[in-house]
Amino acid sequence: MSDAVGKAKGGKAVNAKRTLEERKALSAKMVEAKRELAKLPVATHSGILKISDMEFPCAVLVDGTRVLTETSFMKVMDIYRSGALSTRRDEAEEGSARMPLYLAFKNLKPFVDKHLGSVHVQPMKFKTQEGNVAHGIPAEIIPKICDVWLDARQANVLGPRQKQIAERAELLIRALAHVGITALVDEATGYQKDRARDELAKILEAFVAKELQPYLKTFPADYYAELFRLYNLPYPPEGNRSWRPAFFGHVTNDVVYKRLAPELLPELKKAASKAERKAKLHQWLTSEVGHPKLREHLASVTSILKLSRTKDDFKNNLNRIHPAYGESGILDLDDPNEIDVGHAAA
Repeated sequence: MSDAVGKAKGGKAVNAKRTLEERKALSAKMVEAKRELAKLPVATHSGILKISDMEFPCAVLVDGTRVLTETSFMKVMDIYRSGALSTRRDEAEEGSARMPLYLAFKNLKPFVDKHLGSVHVQPMKFKTQEGNVAHGIPAEIIPKICDVWLDARQANVLGPRQKQIAERAELLIRALAHVGITALVDEATGYQKDRARDELAKILEAFVAKELQPYLKTFPADYYAELFRLYNLPYPPEGNRSWRPAFFGHVTNDVVYKRLAPELLPELKKAASKAERKAKLHQWLTSEVGHPKLREHLASVTSILKLSRTKDDFKNNLNRIHPAYGESGILDLDDPNEIDVGHAAA
Protein backbone atom coordinates (compact mmCIF):
# COMPACT_ATOMS: atom_id res chain seq x y z
CA MET A 1 0.00 0.00 0.00
CA SER A 2 2.81 2.42 0.91
CA ASP A 3 4.44 1.71 -2.48
CA ALA A 4 1.27 2.68 -4.30
CA VAL A 5 0.99 5.83 -2.24
CA GLY A 6 4.62 6.60 -3.01
CA LYS A 7 4.03 6.19 -6.76
CA ALA A 8 0.95 8.39 -6.58
CA LYS A 9 2.93 11.04 -4.74
CA GLY A 10 5.71 10.76 -7.32
CA GLY A 11 3.21 11.23 -10.14
CA LYS A 12 1.75 14.31 -8.50
CA ALA A 13 5.21 15.73 -8.00
CA VAL A 14 6.09 15.24 -11.67
CA ASN A 15 2.78 16.74 -12.77
CA ALA A 16 3.33 19.76 -10.50
CA LYS A 17 6.53 20.57 -12.40
CA ARG A 18 4.67 20.75 -15.72
CA THR A 19 3.49 24.02 -17.10
CA LEU A 20 -0.22 24.70 -17.58
CA GLU A 21 0.17 24.17 -21.34
CA GLU A 22 1.97 20.85 -20.77
CA ARG A 23 -0.78 19.64 -18.43
CA LYS A 24 -3.46 20.65 -20.94
CA ALA A 25 -1.61 18.86 -23.74
CA LEU A 26 -1.23 15.73 -21.58
CA SER A 27 -4.90 15.82 -20.65
CA ALA A 28 -5.92 16.18 -24.29
CA LYS A 29 -3.64 13.28 -25.21
CA MET A 30 -5.26 11.07 -22.57
CA VAL A 31 -8.75 12.00 -23.75
CA GLU A 32 -7.79 11.19 -27.34
CA ALA A 33 -6.30 7.86 -26.21
CA LYS A 34 -9.61 6.98 -24.52
CA ARG A 35 -11.50 7.88 -27.68
CA GLU A 36 -9.24 5.70 -29.79
CA LEU A 37 -9.66 2.87 -27.29
CA ALA A 38 -13.44 3.16 -27.52
CA LYS A 39 -13.24 2.88 -31.33
CA LEU A 40 -11.33 -0.41 -31.26
CA PRO A 41 -13.22 -3.49 -32.48
CA VAL A 42 -14.08 -5.89 -29.68
CA ALA A 43 -13.55 -9.65 -29.67
CA THR A 44 -16.85 -11.49 -29.32
CA HIS A 45 -15.30 -14.98 -29.36
CA SER A 46 -11.86 -16.25 -28.42
CA GLY A 47 -10.07 -19.57 -28.18
CA ILE A 48 -6.93 -21.56 -28.90
CA LEU A 49 -6.15 -22.78 -32.41
CA LYS A 50 -4.20 -26.05 -32.09
CA ILE A 51 -2.07 -27.24 -35.00
CA SER A 52 0.45 -30.03 -34.43
CA ASP A 53 2.33 -29.03 -31.27
CA MET A 54 1.51 -25.33 -31.79
CA GLU A 55 -1.22 -23.40 -30.00
CA PHE A 56 -2.26 -19.98 -31.31
CA PRO A 57 -4.60 -17.72 -29.32
CA CYS A 58 -7.21 -16.43 -31.75
CA ALA A 59 -10.38 -14.38 -31.76
CA VAL A 60 -13.35 -13.30 -33.86
CA LEU A 61 -14.09 -9.57 -33.72
CA VAL A 62 -17.49 -7.93 -33.66
CA ASP A 63 -17.30 -7.23 -37.42
CA GLY A 64 -16.52 -10.89 -38.17
CA THR A 65 -12.77 -10.43 -38.69
CA ARG A 66 -10.76 -13.47 -37.56
CA VAL A 67 -7.41 -12.68 -35.96
CA LEU A 68 -4.42 -14.38 -34.32
CA THR A 69 -2.67 -12.31 -31.66
CA GLU A 70 0.67 -11.00 -32.94
CA THR A 71 2.73 -11.53 -29.78
CA SER A 72 1.57 -15.13 -29.36
CA PHE A 73 2.03 -15.87 -33.06
CA MET A 74 5.65 -14.72 -32.89
CA LYS A 75 6.25 -16.73 -29.73
CA VAL A 76 4.77 -19.94 -31.16
CA MET A 77 6.66 -19.53 -34.44
CA ASP A 78 9.84 -18.71 -32.46
CA ILE A 79 10.29 -15.44 -34.37
CA TYR A 80 12.92 -13.49 -32.45
CA ARG A 81 12.52 -9.76 -32.01
CA SER A 82 16.12 -8.54 -32.03
CA GLY A 83 16.74 -8.77 -35.78
CA ALA A 84 13.28 -7.42 -36.54
CA LEU A 85 13.76 -4.44 -34.24
CA SER A 86 17.03 -3.51 -35.94
CA THR A 87 15.23 -3.55 -39.29
CA ARG A 88 12.50 -1.38 -37.77
CA ARG A 89 15.13 1.19 -36.73
CA ASP A 90 16.51 1.28 -40.27
CA GLU A 91 13.01 1.77 -41.66
CA ALA A 92 12.41 4.63 -39.24
CA GLU A 93 15.60 6.33 -40.41
CA GLU A 94 14.65 5.86 -44.07
CA GLY A 95 11.12 7.08 -43.44
CA SER A 96 9.55 3.95 -44.98
CA ALA A 97 6.46 2.15 -43.66
CA ARG A 98 7.04 0.01 -40.61
CA MET A 99 6.94 -3.70 -41.38
CA PRO A 100 5.26 -5.91 -38.74
CA LEU A 101 7.79 -7.58 -36.47
CA TYR A 102 7.05 -11.10 -37.73
CA LEU A 103 8.20 -10.04 -41.23
CA ALA A 104 10.68 -7.26 -40.42
CA PHE A 105 13.88 -8.97 -41.57
CA LYS A 106 15.92 -7.53 -44.44
CA ASN A 107 16.37 -10.89 -46.18
CA LEU A 108 12.58 -11.39 -46.27
CA LYS A 109 11.72 -8.15 -48.06
CA PRO A 110 11.66 -9.50 -51.66
CA PHE A 111 9.32 -12.30 -50.60
CA VAL A 112 7.11 -9.97 -48.57
CA ASP A 113 6.75 -7.78 -51.66
CA LYS A 114 5.88 -10.87 -53.72
CA HIS A 115 3.21 -12.36 -51.44
CA LEU A 116 1.96 -9.38 -49.46
CA GLY A 117 2.78 -6.42 -51.65
CA SER A 118 -0.89 -5.50 -52.11
CA VAL A 119 -2.03 -6.57 -48.64
CA HIS A 120 -2.23 -4.33 -45.60
CA VAL A 121 -0.07 -6.22 -43.11
CA GLN A 122 0.06 -3.74 -40.24
CA PRO A 123 -1.20 -5.46 -37.06
CA MET A 124 -4.66 -4.27 -36.10
CA LYS A 125 -5.49 -3.25 -32.55
CA PHE A 126 -8.52 -4.77 -30.87
CA LYS A 127 -9.99 -5.26 -27.41
CA THR A 128 -10.03 -8.78 -26.04
CA GLN A 129 -13.06 -10.20 -24.27
CA GLU A 130 -11.27 -9.35 -21.01
CA GLY A 131 -11.01 -5.70 -22.06
CA ASN A 132 -7.28 -5.66 -22.79
CA VAL A 133 -5.76 -4.13 -25.93
CA ALA A 134 -4.04 -6.59 -28.26
CA HIS A 135 -2.51 -6.57 -31.73
CA GLY A 136 -4.06 -9.00 -34.18
CA ILE A 137 -2.95 -10.53 -37.44
CA PRO A 138 -5.87 -11.08 -39.85
CA ALA A 139 -6.22 -14.86 -40.12
CA GLU A 140 -6.66 -14.71 -43.89
CA ILE A 141 -3.03 -13.57 -44.44
CA ILE A 142 -1.47 -16.34 -42.30
CA PRO A 143 -0.95 -18.61 -45.36
CA LYS A 144 0.78 -15.73 -47.18
CA ILE A 145 3.06 -15.14 -44.19
CA CYS A 146 4.01 -18.82 -44.31
CA ASP A 147 4.68 -18.53 -48.05
CA VAL A 148 7.12 -15.68 -47.36
CA TRP A 149 9.19 -17.85 -45.01
CA LEU A 150 9.04 -20.92 -47.25
CA ASP A 151 10.07 -19.04 -50.39
CA ALA A 152 12.94 -17.44 -48.48
CA ARG A 153 14.09 -20.88 -47.37
CA GLN A 154 13.89 -22.20 -50.93
CA ALA A 155 16.01 -19.26 -52.08
CA ASN A 156 18.57 -20.23 -49.44
CA VAL A 157 18.69 -16.77 -47.83
CA LEU A 158 17.73 -17.75 -44.27
CA GLY A 159 20.08 -18.05 -41.35
CA PRO A 160 20.15 -21.19 -39.13
CA ARG A 161 17.61 -19.85 -36.65
CA GLN A 162 15.36 -18.51 -39.38
CA LYS A 163 15.26 -21.97 -40.97
CA GLN A 164 13.58 -23.23 -37.79
CA ILE A 165 10.89 -20.60 -38.26
CA ALA A 166 10.42 -21.80 -41.84
CA GLU A 167 9.99 -25.38 -40.59
CA ARG A 168 7.14 -24.27 -38.34
CA ALA A 169 5.67 -22.30 -41.23
CA GLU A 170 5.70 -25.52 -43.26
CA LEU A 171 3.81 -27.38 -40.53
CA LEU A 172 1.26 -24.59 -40.42
CA ILE A 173 0.77 -24.32 -44.18
CA ARG A 174 0.35 -28.10 -44.50
CA ALA A 175 -2.43 -28.04 -41.93
CA LEU A 176 -4.13 -25.14 -43.68
CA ALA A 177 -3.98 -27.00 -46.99
CA HIS A 178 -6.64 -29.38 -45.67
CA VAL A 179 -8.86 -26.96 -43.74
CA GLY A 180 -9.11 -23.21 -44.26
CA ILE A 181 -7.79 -20.86 -41.59
CA THR A 182 -11.20 -19.18 -41.24
CA ALA A 183 -12.91 -22.50 -40.49
CA LEU A 184 -10.21 -23.42 -37.98
CA VAL A 185 -10.55 -20.12 -36.13
CA ASP A 186 -14.34 -20.42 -36.12
CA GLU A 187 -14.08 -23.89 -34.61
CA ALA A 188 -11.45 -22.87 -32.04
CA THR A 189 -13.46 -19.88 -30.82
CA GLY A 190 -16.92 -21.48 -30.98
CA TYR A 191 -17.99 -18.79 -33.44
CA GLN A 192 -19.29 -21.34 -35.96
CA LYS A 193 -22.35 -22.10 -33.79
CA ASP A 194 -23.29 -18.46 -33.33
CA ARG A 195 -22.55 -17.74 -36.99
CA ALA A 196 -24.93 -20.52 -38.02
CA ARG A 197 -27.66 -19.10 -35.77
CA ASP A 198 -27.13 -15.59 -37.09
CA GLU A 199 -27.19 -16.76 -40.70
CA LEU A 200 -30.36 -18.79 -40.10
CA ALA A 201 -32.05 -15.77 -38.52
CA LYS A 202 -31.16 -13.65 -41.57
CA ILE A 203 -32.50 -16.32 -43.94
CA LEU A 204 -35.80 -16.60 -42.08
CA GLU A 205 -36.13 -12.82 -41.88
CA ALA A 206 -35.81 -12.66 -45.67
CA PHE A 207 -38.33 -15.47 -46.24
CA VAL A 208 -41.04 -15.00 -43.59
CA ALA A 209 -43.32 -11.97 -43.73
CA LYS A 210 -44.24 -10.09 -40.56
CA GLU A 211 -47.83 -9.70 -41.75
CA LEU A 212 -50.21 -11.92 -43.68
CA GLN A 213 -49.84 -11.35 -47.42
CA PRO A 214 -52.77 -11.25 -49.88
CA TYR A 215 -53.75 -14.60 -51.38
CA LEU A 216 -52.24 -15.27 -54.78
CA LYS A 217 -52.70 -18.41 -56.82
CA THR A 218 -49.26 -19.96 -56.45
CA PHE A 219 -49.35 -23.73 -56.87
CA PRO A 220 -49.73 -24.66 -60.55
CA ALA A 221 -52.48 -27.05 -61.59
CA ASP A 222 -49.83 -29.39 -63.01
CA TYR A 223 -48.35 -29.83 -59.53
CA TYR A 224 -51.58 -31.32 -58.21
CA ALA A 225 -52.35 -33.19 -61.42
CA GLU A 226 -49.02 -35.03 -61.14
CA LEU A 227 -49.58 -35.83 -57.46
CA PHE A 228 -52.98 -37.33 -58.30
CA ARG A 229 -51.28 -39.42 -61.01
CA LEU A 230 -48.56 -40.74 -58.67
CA TYR A 231 -51.16 -41.76 -56.09
CA ASN A 232 -53.43 -43.32 -58.73
CA LEU A 233 -56.30 -40.95 -57.96
CA PRO A 234 -58.73 -39.73 -60.66
CA TYR A 235 -58.02 -36.25 -61.91
CA PRO A 236 -59.78 -33.93 -61.98
CA PRO A 237 -61.74 -35.08 -58.91
CA GLU A 238 -65.33 -35.98 -59.60
CA GLY A 239 -67.95 -33.61 -58.20
CA ASN A 240 -65.62 -31.07 -56.56
CA ARG A 241 -62.77 -30.09 -58.86
CA SER A 242 -60.97 -28.20 -56.07
CA TRP A 243 -60.95 -31.21 -53.71
CA ARG A 244 -57.58 -32.65 -52.70
CA PRO A 245 -56.78 -35.44 -50.23
CA ALA A 246 -55.85 -34.11 -46.77
CA PHE A 247 -52.48 -35.88 -46.83
CA PHE A 248 -51.44 -33.75 -49.82
CA GLY A 249 -50.79 -31.03 -47.25
CA HIS A 250 -48.31 -33.36 -45.56
CA VAL A 251 -46.69 -34.12 -48.92
CA THR A 252 -46.43 -30.43 -49.78
CA ASN A 253 -44.86 -29.57 -46.43
CA ASP A 254 -42.23 -32.20 -47.09
CA VAL A 255 -41.42 -31.67 -50.76
CA VAL A 256 -41.77 -27.88 -50.78
CA TYR A 257 -41.43 -26.02 -47.48
CA LYS A 258 -38.80 -28.28 -45.90
CA ARG A 259 -36.62 -27.85 -48.97
CA LEU A 260 -37.11 -24.14 -49.62
CA ALA A 261 -34.96 -22.85 -46.72
CA PRO A 262 -33.65 -24.25 -43.41
CA GLU A 263 -36.17 -24.26 -40.53
CA LEU A 264 -38.70 -22.50 -42.76
CA LEU A 265 -41.66 -24.82 -42.16
CA PRO A 266 -41.79 -24.42 -38.33
CA GLU A 267 -41.28 -20.66 -38.71
CA LEU A 268 -44.22 -20.40 -41.13
CA LYS A 269 -46.38 -22.48 -38.81
CA LYS A 270 -45.40 -20.25 -35.89
CA ALA A 271 -46.45 -17.16 -37.85
CA ALA A 272 -49.71 -18.82 -38.90
CA SER A 273 -50.53 -19.87 -35.31
CA LYS A 274 -50.45 -16.22 -34.18
CA ALA A 275 -52.80 -15.05 -36.93
CA GLU A 276 -56.40 -14.16 -36.21
CA ARG A 277 -57.67 -16.01 -39.27
CA LYS A 278 -56.61 -19.17 -41.03
CA ALA A 279 -54.57 -18.79 -44.19
CA LYS A 280 -52.33 -20.73 -46.51
CA LEU A 281 -48.69 -21.08 -45.46
CA HIS A 282 -47.45 -19.36 -48.60
CA GLN A 283 -49.30 -16.20 -47.52
CA TRP A 284 -46.61 -15.82 -44.82
CA LEU A 285 -43.78 -15.66 -47.34
CA THR A 286 -42.26 -12.28 -48.19
CA SER A 287 -43.02 -10.87 -51.62
CA GLU A 288 -39.36 -9.90 -52.15
CA VAL A 289 -37.66 -13.24 -51.44
CA GLY A 290 -39.98 -15.95 -50.13
CA HIS A 291 -42.66 -15.93 -52.81
CA PRO A 292 -40.29 -15.77 -55.81
CA LYS A 293 -38.20 -18.62 -54.35
CA LEU A 294 -41.37 -20.66 -53.80
CA ARG A 295 -42.46 -20.23 -57.43
CA GLU A 296 -38.99 -21.17 -58.65
CA HIS A 297 -38.93 -24.27 -56.42
CA LEU A 298 -42.44 -25.33 -57.46
CA ALA A 299 -41.50 -25.16 -61.13
CA SER A 300 -38.58 -27.49 -60.47
CA VAL A 301 -40.60 -29.89 -58.30
CA THR A 302 -43.38 -30.05 -60.90
CA SER A 303 -40.83 -30.94 -63.58
CA ILE A 304 -39.46 -33.72 -61.36
CA LEU A 305 -43.00 -35.01 -60.82
CA LYS A 306 -43.60 -35.14 -64.58
CA LEU A 307 -40.36 -37.09 -65.13
CA SER A 308 -41.12 -39.61 -62.36
CA ARG A 309 -43.06 -42.75 -63.12
CA THR A 310 -43.57 -43.86 -59.51
CA LYS A 311 -43.51 -42.41 -55.99
CA ASP A 312 -40.11 -44.03 -55.44
CA ASP A 313 -38.76 -42.37 -58.60
CA PHE A 314 -40.05 -39.05 -57.33
CA LYS A 315 -38.51 -39.49 -53.86
CA ASN A 316 -35.12 -40.41 -55.27
CA ASN A 317 -35.06 -37.62 -57.85
CA LEU A 318 -36.26 -35.02 -55.35
CA ASN A 319 -33.71 -36.03 -52.72
CA ARG A 320 -30.94 -35.79 -55.27
CA ILE A 321 -31.93 -32.38 -56.65
CA HIS A 322 -33.58 -30.73 -53.63
CA PRO A 323 -32.44 -32.47 -50.42
CA ALA A 324 -34.37 -31.47 -47.31
CA TYR A 325 -32.48 -29.20 -44.91
CA GLY A 326 -31.16 -31.11 -41.91
CA GLU A 327 -32.64 -34.46 -42.96
CA SER A 328 -31.15 -37.50 -44.66
CA GLY A 329 -34.35 -38.30 -46.52
CA ILE A 330 -38.00 -37.45 -46.86
CA LEU A 331 -40.92 -38.88 -44.92
CA ASP A 332 -42.77 -41.95 -46.06
CA LEU A 333 -45.08 -40.59 -48.73
CA ASP A 334 -46.67 -44.02 -49.05
CA ASP A 335 -48.51 -43.56 -45.75
CA PRO A 336 -51.49 -41.25 -46.24
CA ASN A 337 -52.22 -41.52 -42.48
CA GLU A 338 -48.97 -39.76 -41.61
CA ILE A 339 -50.56 -36.37 -42.03
CA ASP A 340 -49.33 -33.05 -40.75
CA VAL A 341 -52.67 -31.78 -39.48
CA GLY A 342 -51.46 -28.25 -38.77
CA HIS A 343 -52.09 -25.28 -41.00
CA ALA A 344 -52.87 -25.63 -44.65
CA ALA A 345 -49.74 -26.14 -46.64
CA ALA A 346 -50.56 -24.93 -50.11
